[in-house]
Amino acid sequence: MIELHTVKSCEFLGLLASRGMDLWNVDLESRSPLKLKMLYRPPAFLRRFLHKFDVLILNTGHHWNRGKLKANRWVMYVGGVPNSNRKIADIAGAKNFTIHSIVSWVNSQLPKYPGLKAFYRSISPRHFFNGDWNTGGTCDNTTPLSDGKEVLHDESSDPLTAEAVKGTHVKLLDITALSQLRDEGHISRYSIKATPGVQDCLHWCLPGVPDTWNEIVFAQL
Repeated sequence: MIELHTVKSCEFLGLLASRGMDLWNVDLESRSPLKLKMLYRPPAFLRRFLHKFDVLILNTGHHWNRGKLKANRWVMYVGGVPNSNRKIADIAGAKNFTIHSIVSWVNSQLPKYPGLKAFYRSISPRHFFNGDWNTGGTCDNTTPLSDGKEVLHDESSDPLTAEAVKGTHVKLLDITALSQLRDEGHISRYSIKATPGVQDCLHWCLPGVPDTWNEIVFAQL
């Protein structure tokens, strides 16, 4: 029997709002208003429990932005000291550095655990039209596949993730392009806690698009 483990946000603490795993967020001093984010090493949770996993699925995404960094008073650390590398100080650079670091570390651990299957899921697409999440963006379409029914390109729509897993034994779960075709699948205005004028065009209705992601996982297993 294959046991599927999910690392929840309470373990990795918050760079990702959508369901799945929050990567590389270590709150070293939870009672302090200043939170230190280690970009270069795996969280204690992953180091401690990796040997118990049969399947590990990593992902991160949309909460890599300067607003979140400032609002949460995060300080990025590399090599045990505050980051001074300007390329990494940029949010895109920090995300790229972190994804490559976690993939590299997991790949280095796989020979120790031959029964472990490790995947990295590509980014889940957003579908805000005529604005963003906080500027009146909407996703009112209710017709599935209204903008096309197939993915017509071979390259990943998440090149950063594809490049990170290239040459490793961490497999890519490439769900970005196929999910891009399902703009009607988001929660939209139908959340129980919906705010007038604000639509959720990031998270998905369930059952829905994430069930297709699960089918891809099961096919890989």
